[in-house]
Amino acid sequence: MTKQRQIHLAKRPEGMPSMENFNFVEADMPTPKDGEVLLKTLYLTVDPYMRGRMRDAKSYVAPFQINEPLNGGVVAEVTESKSSQFNQGDIVIGHLSWEEYTVANEKHLRKIDPNVAPITTHLGILGMPGQTAYFGLLDIGQPKEGETVVVSGAAGAVGSVVGQIAKIKGCRVVGIAGSDDKIDYIKNELGFDEGINYKTQDVYKALKDACPNGIDVYYENVGGEIGDAAISLLNKFARIPVCGAISSYNNKEADLGPRVQTKLIQSSALMKGFVVNDYSDRFNEGAEQLGKWLQEGKLKYEETIVEGFENVPDAFLGLFEGTNVGKQLVKVADPEYATLPNR
Repeated sequence: MTKQRQIHLAKRPEGMPSMENFNFVEADMPTPKDGEVLLKTLYLTVDPYMRGRMRDAKSYVAPFQINEPLNGGVVAEVTESKSSQFNQGDIVIGHLSWEEYTVANEKHLRKIDPNVAPITTHLGILGMPGQTAYFGLLDIGQPKEGETVVVSGAAGAVGSVVGQIAKIKGCRVVGIAGSDDKIDYIKNELGFDEGINYKTQDVYKALKDACPNGIDVYYENVGGEIGDAAISLLNKFARIPVCGAISSYNNKEADLGPRVQTKLIQSSALMKGFVVNDYSDRFNEGAEQLGKWLQEGKLKYEETIVEGFENVPDAFLGLFEGTNVGKQLVKVADPEYATLPNR
């Protein structure tokens, strides 16, 4: 094999992205140098924050470049090694380009053990989404037993973990999601106390009914009118971890809504935005505790897996239609040398 495929950003989207923003490019098979490995992409993740990287604007992470591969979390297999740290057949995770094969420096990879948990969990509940839920809720939200926690985007990769951790901490948990199936999932599978379908219900009225004692922690993944409704019901000293605002990511104009200052003053509430890399020095702590809860059966997870490298853009675009439950992943290939456990 001398050629492989990459996915480039063809042009920056205006509003909702479409297939015309992506370009499949045939590229030469890369060759590793000393200290590097050749990797075969097995799974890659698509995430809402990537929409922000399509803009040519300063943010907490550099924008994608036109006519260059997009990148993100990837689980891959070492197919050729010129590194003393990795062997052929090792399964690794890293922040890598959207391509079928890639070369990476040993310093930018972490080996994962397929026998401990399915390799996909390192892109989901044990990876960035799980860590985001863990630190956002516990460090900023600081839930206390008996409090009411509301989570938007509750059936997604982050929100589903937030709600479960809140239940572990003894809270009443209300989730907001976009379909009856998702509401059934968070209530019957994940143990949420109540669920609100924002597409069919009046969110403010439903929240008021579901939270008769007000809201102590609102974990924000969505923004927009859903966030407005939750903020209007805050209790004294409420906390709002702001993880995302997916409702506005594709807006052509700046998002407008009620001003929150007066409500924050009235409730003495804390509203704090964050990105998971703020906690990079504590990732071992998060991974250890999430893994422990997972092994104890206190955490469950769901993955929506699309197969085929050619379907990566479709999987990404589906995030903004709410087609996924739990973590959205793309399976690109099976390993060539490694034997994964049957689960």
